Amino acid sequence: MTTPLTLDELERRLLSLSPDRRHLVALVGAPGSGKSTTAETLNDRLNAADPGCCSILAMDGYHFDDRVLEARGHRDRKGAPHTFDVAGLAAMLHRLKANDGSDIAVPVFDRSLEIARAAAAIIPASSRLVLVEGNYLLLNRAPWSGLKPLFDLSVFINVPRDVLAERLMARWLGFGFDEATARAKAEGNDLPNADLILAESLPADYRLETSAQHA
Repeated sequence: MTTPLTLDELERRLLSLSPDRRHLVALVGAPGSGKSTTAETLNDRLNAADPGCCSILAMDGYHFDDRVLEARGHRDRKGAPHTFDVAGLAAMLHRLKANDGSDIAVPVFDRSLEIARAAAAIIPASSRLVLVEGNYLLLNRAPWSGLKPLFDLSVFINVPRDVLAERLMARWLGFGFDEATARAKAEGNDLPNADLILAESLPADYRLETSAQHA
């Protein structure tokens, strides 16, 4: 059963986890739910309370490159489940969970370039909490469904669908697209992905209600 909580309660829950090993925490939600903002806010708060305890790994770093998507005919669905290197993400989660005492370089998706930059961030060996944020971390479809056992704790960011639609339109308009193009992007790709996440995600340990404005 998924338990509702606030951001304050989640912060306290994470700080109470054993410092003797690393914990991987899945922060999951549909496009527009505020995953990135929530992860960054939580990361700042945790590190303020316990300096150096927390880092972030974003699923978006495992986007297939546009060159791969174009060759496969998937460019127009970039962001859908089949446009990610799930095996690469799983390998990184296993490596992070093992925590052999070394710092680990991770990829970061650069929205300004629409490309994942390899080794663009470092997760220090000292980080006992790693917030893994992404849309499909609890998706009940192979190969995504193999990820859930790797997480010590999972949190679903709950946002009504109509709010998601508004935020997604605002996001594309903010990138400089006209209203027709923004609507096509939101309704043709983002919202179908959101519906899939809302309908087919495995139950999370916790449900977070948040006022975050950006995914």
